[in-house]
Amino acid sequence: MKNFLVIIAACLALACGSDEENTETGSAADNFDRKALLVNVADNIIIPAYDALHKQTIVLNSATKKFLINPDLATFDAYREIWQSTYFSYQRVAFFDIGKTEAISYHNFMNVYPVSTADIELNITTEKFDLGLASEQDEQGFAALDYMLYGLDTTDEGIIARYTTDVNASKYKAYLQTLVTRILDLTETVTLDWKNDYRVTFINNDGSSATSSLNKLVNDYLYYFEKQLRAGKIGIPAGVFSAGKTFPEKTEAFYNSSISKELFLTSLKAVQDFYNGTYYDGSAQGESLSTYVTYLNTIKKDVDLNTIINQQFDDARALTQKLDADFATQIKTGNTDMLKTYDVLQKNVITMKVDLLSALSIKVDYVDADGD
Repeated sequence: MKNFLVIIAACLALACGSDEENTETGSAADNFDRKALLVNVADNIIIPAYDALHKQTIVLNSATKKFLINPDLATFDAYREIWQSTYFSYQRVAFFDIGKTEAISYHNFMNVYPVSTADIELNITTEKFDLGLASEQDEQGFAALDYMLYGLDTTDEGIIARYTTDVNASKYKAYLQTLVTRILDLTETVTLDWKNDYRVTFINNDGSSATSSLNKLVNDYLYYFEKQLRAGKIGIPAGVFSAGKTFPEKTEAFYNSSISKELFLTSLKAVQDFYNGTYYDGSAQGESLSTYVTYLNTIKKDVDLNTIINQQFDDARALTQKLDADFATQIKTGNTDMLKTYDVLQKNVITMKVDLLSALSIKVDYVDADGD
């Protein structure tokens, strides 16, 4: 593993040096229509994605109430399916952290994992908690629902008993509803802000300063790809940053980790679609980072930069398809294959942070502190 980390560090050093020097931009001046890109992103990607998630959280809330009224195996199975669908829908918005989303720390309240099961249980039994506190971000969101629906016992019957015959059954019910209500309320807040006022603000801030919409959006996008998708979903549980010590319990949706691979693939597709300006419904493509790079005629070592970036997305997907559906199981039985997937993701981190940002004249605005 030490050799593996040395190789990664060496690759990064090379990328920050020679690769940047071998990236060329053919256009004499950058007159790309940034506003058109922002319009496409807002109207065809971000707003439809949040709108779909908002509608799905309404369905989740209704299913929660139905389950709590009649907690049996039938309603439980249906409820779990709706939770999974909502979790997948969330992956489509997870890298948009601008405007109201940033202001209310939306993502930190929606999907911090692993959760603190001890604190969740304490919240339930004492009924003394404030989910608005940053210190309680690991006691809520989709990962907390993962625990509440899959981790309370080793059998479905045992989990249902927590909501029916347990001495604290009423408290478990109340906490479950509180978790879902908070997801709904936060998502509604962000969605309505985009649909009412923030869209115009976002589109009109079409300059090239560090605080312009595109510069902030691209930084948020790369931060998510590097820190959440690459490190959070793959690197940390696979032991990349801990001298080979693995942490299968840190996989996303650990208590129902049979969906961890699908969550990752949903996220990977979402970030690639965003790069290419693909509409939320997949019906068309519009102005995007990809068309911007094409406009600039950006070439790296005689190859179009778009081709390189998309090929690395595709390579990561192809490797992931070979992994077990349960990432925790994959780490325990064949972690080398997880590390191979990480390596390809790392290549695209380097390509986008060095070559893409250089071509677009955007500077990184976040601190890289994980030693990668």
